[in-house]
Amino acid sequence: MAPQKRLTRSNDKMVAGVLAGIANYFDIDPTIVRIGYVVLSIASVGFPGLIAYLIMWAIIPVEKIY
Repeated sequence: MAPQKRLTRSNDKMVAGVLAGIANYFDIDPTIVRIGYVVLSIASVGFPGLIAYLIMWAIIPVEKIY
């Protein structure tokens, strides 16, 4: 049986690794997720995007390196 995928903050980070972790979870390029997030944040006047990022930063665990 394959190991279960977990959403974690990536060590390939620009700020906190949240968006790179989401990209890793869905197997897509982190740059695409980052650009999409910035566009959505600007479209929503930025503040809700910032709050959502801070909440994800606090909730999503850090990726463990073995």
